[in-house]
Amino acid sequence: MTPSLPTREGRDALTPRPLRVQRGVNPHAAGSAHLKLGRTEILATVSVEDKPAPHMRGKKEGWLTAEYAMLPRATTERQPRERSLQNGRRHEIQRLLGRALRASLDLSPFRGQTLYVDCDVLIADGGTRVASILGGYAALHDFADRMIRAGTLTEWPLLHAVGAVSVGLVGPELRVDLDYAEDRVARADLNVVATDAGLLIETQGGAEEGPITQAEYTAMLTAGVEAVGRLLRELHEQL
Repeated sequence: MTPSLPTREGRDALTPRPLRVQRGVNPHAAGSAHLKLGRTEILATVSVEDKPAPHMRGKKEGWLTAEYAMLPRATTERQPRERSLQNGRRHEIQRLLGRALRASLDLSPFRGQTLYVDCDVLIADGGTRVASILGGYAALHDFADRMIRAGTLTEWPLLHAVGAVSVGLVGPELRVDLDYAEDRVARADLNVVATDAGLLIETQGGAEEGPITQAEYTAMLTAGVEAVGRLLRELHEQL
């Protein structure tokens, strides 16, 4: 008997989960945002260090680095608190977040400085890395707005609105923004990072149960770019 596939709880295959975002939630951070994507929740903060990254000394722009962590009870069973940067999955996600968020920002006004974007998963139900990109971008938006209002910056530093979404083939159906139940049975999945103008930054993923066709991959990519645009429109309406 073919196992039943996860339902979408009232949303169609190409509709992302409900997105909710609130910025300025951390009074100590230079910028912050609390983002919900379905049941996945992210807290993102921005910090500024008046010290250049080692590889940026003498350069004309600053640097942005991202860190990612999952709280012990973000999942259904307690996960040990990560105390080392050597965790392979964590390191891979951090590099993805850094590349995505650097693509959104003009770093030339931050010469001699390092921006840290910390993304902490409060509750995980699939798509934590794409939700972290959305939350990190929202925190950068809050940071930029504060800098402009304070007169520290005279020009808006965000070059692009950047977001991400997961896309998967669940049985015969292409679905966007997979929750955990969908992700675990997807025969292929892809994380798509793009701008609100439809420009691609990165894709990450592959087949899980044998090869897929080029047409299937192209359809996943197209659906992902369209879903990112939709999520960013919803996000900007709430910032």
